[in-house]
This record gives sequence, structure tokens and C-alpha cells, in this order.
Amino acid sequence: MNESPGLIGARSKAQVLDLFARHVSSGKVRFFQEAGIDFAPGKREGPYLWDLAGEKRLIDCHCNGGVFNLGHRNPDIIAALERSLRELDIGNHHLISEQRAALAERLAQLAPGNLPYTVFAVGGGEAVDLAIKVARGYTRRPNIISAKGGYHGHTGLALAAGDEKYRAPFGPMPPGFFQVPFNDIAALEQAVNDETAAVIFETVPATYGMPIADPDYFAQVRALCDRAGALLIVDEIQTGLGRTGKLWGIQHFGVEPDIMVIGKGLSGGIYPMAATCFREELETVFHKDPFIHISTFGGAEVGCPVALKVLEISSDPAFLRHVEEMASLFAEGFARLKEKHPDVLVRLRQLGMMMGIEMVNPYCGPLFSKAAYDAGLLSVYAYNDTRVAQFLPPLTIDRPLAEEILQRVDAALSGVEAFLRGGAHD
Repeated sequence: MNESPGLIGARSKAQVLDLFARHVSSGKVRFFQEAGIDFAPGKREGPYLWDLAGEKRLIDCHCNGGVFNLGHRNPDIIAALERSLRELDIGNHHLISEQRAALAERLAQLAPGNLPYTVFAVGGGEAVDLAIKVARGYTRRPNIISAKGGYHGHTGLALAAGDEKYRAPFGPMPPGFFQVPFNDIAALEQAVNDETAAVIFETVPATYGMPIADPDYFAQVRALCDRAGALLIVDEIQTGLGRTGKLWGIQHFGVEPDIMVIGKGLSGGIYPMAATCFREELETVFHKDPFIHISTFGGAEVGCPVALKVLEISSDPAFLRHVEEMASLFAEGFARLKEKHPDVLVRLRQLGMMMGIEMVNPYCGPLFSKAAYDAGLLSVYAYNDTRVAQFLPPLTIDRPLAEEILQRVDAALSGVEAFLRGGAHD
């Protein structure tokens, strides 16, 4: 009996580009073709992505913002989903769920501080929307303060809390949203008042170029929120699940949030899952009408065992030690690269393996993305600070691969230097 054809490569790359341009996004195809990065992922495994045409392999140093923290098609994650598919389906969000209860219990056990309740979502934007709704519903206040240059998603309230460039094309946003510079406690103090429902910050704002807050910044934010009666929402969508060497990035700052939002890596790169975790008293928002917020596919039962497996792997002390060891290797490697490329490399912005390659001017991020591609790496520049290239290898890489990545970064930096000098870049 003949095997059925595989899903990858059923069409030629040229056909895929044409279909995508005609039916999904002509702008994306045009952008990548003009940039010389017309890469369409085909086979994917561990830290690697292969082009659909099979002619190029990339080491994934973007990981879709942390979706692939555990690599592509991690066998433990796939096994969890295969087992789940034998018994479960999406479930019904209106009903009580054994699977959601088990996942929420584990999140409560692992959360930074006392966050015993969880509402599930499909993606981070939806989870941020709910966090803002809970904050407003509980405090009965309208205002939300976020960071300039930050990013919390493309859905309604999450979009309003993000940077202006994402909001402007879509017309007026809802009132009550204000932004302050990140890591500027004086600016935040001026903005917070008795109309402030919540302050929401990413622990490390990825789209803003991975700036790392001062060691006492979040403690000061926490104290300011407490004095004003406002809630602290911490967005751990990219920094959570071991990316920083601790399970949650906020643990580096010794602060407990009122609400934590997680996503991306919770999926294991296999099944969409996001969550809004919050303090017990905030659950009273749902007492009058427990059906006031629902998400048809949020916390889909078939995905809950996948997320539990992600939590099992990511919270293992040995796993977190490994992340710290790889982070140290990259810190040492970039110190050497700084000496070799002083005209282009400024520093590595780093909290564990949440890293941003800061370079000398706003042209360097896009140039590095192209040079990295040519050198066999996938790295995406920070859209709100284009001096910086986001650098997020899978947390599962070993020392030899980390050293190979550093060699490829070296080549990419040489390519950026050549372009800045006006020379041809191999």
C-alpha cells in the first residue's frame, strides 16, 4: 500500500510564494523577496529550519519570540500531544474541565507569588486583553499605563497598550491608555494617580530591543502601585518558562505581580496556549457572572497535557542550570566579539538567554538580520529599536552548537561592517 504524500513539499516553493502572495499577504512576500530572504520553512527539527526548496538550513535564533524555547518538534512535546489526541478534543469552555483544572493548579504552584487563578487564552494578545479587563473590573478605574516602545499584542486592549506605530493605522484607540519610558521610575510616578487601574510592563521589552531594567526598578514599580492602589501586570509572554535562567523573568527582580500573562512557549511550539494568572481576590470580578468572559479555544483540553509537559521540562532545576550555563557562554563569546568588532558591536543586552545584540546605529539591526541569514542564522531585528537584533536561540542547545552560533554571529558582524564601509559583502 502506497504511503500518502507528506504535508511538506506538496507544492514547489515558487507555487507557495505565489499562493501566499495572492491569498495571504502580498506585502510579506514582496518584503522578503526584496530583502533577499525569501525563506519558506519546510522541514524543522530541534534548533534547525530548512527552506522548503531544501537548499538552505538555518539555526533558529529567533524562536518566534520564545515559541520554540524547547526547539522545533520536541519529541517529548509531540508524545504528550499524541497521547492527548487519543482521549481528548477541544472541550467546551462553558463547562467544568478536568484538564484546565490540572493545568491551572500547576501554574498556581509554579507562579511567582500568590496567583492561584488562571483563565486560558489562545494567544498572548487575548491573555493581555483579559488582564486589562480584570484590572479595570476589580479596581473600577479606567487608566492603564504601559511602556513606550513596548508590545503586548495586536488585539484590542493589548494593541491600545502597545506602541503608537501599531495603533496608528487602525484609527482611534479606546481612551485611558498612557505610556511612559521604560526603566524611568520618576516618569511612572508622575503618571500614576487615583485613576490608574494597572501598570503593565514586559519584564524585558523584546520589541524595544531587550533593555534590562535596573535591579531595583520593578521593586519601585511594585511599591508605587501599592501606594496608589493600582495593580501590577507583568507580561512574561517572552521572558517566561526558563528563557532568562529562572522560570519567570520577574524572579530576577524579587517582585510578585498581581497578574501575570504567559504564552508563546507554553505551547511547546505544538499547540497554541496562553494564560492570565491572577491573585485570588481578583477572581471576584467573575462572581456575579462567571460567563462574562469566555474563549472558545482558550485552554483547549487537547492542549493542556502539552502545556503541562512544557512546565515539567521548563521548571526542572537541571534545565534552568543549563540555560544559565549557555547564557554564560554567550556572555563570554560576545565579550570576545566586542573586541573583534568594536566599530559595529556595542554590547549584548542579556538576561539569561533573553538577549539583544546592540549595534552602533539604526541600520544595523536590519543589516544584521540579512547578514545572519547569509551566515545560516535566523535573527530578527527589534522593530522598535532597530539598532538591536533579537537573539533567542532554543534553550535546549548544547555547547558545541552555541560555539557554532557564535562563529556565525562573527561572520554576520563582519558582513555588517563590510556594508557600513560601503564594500561588497560575501
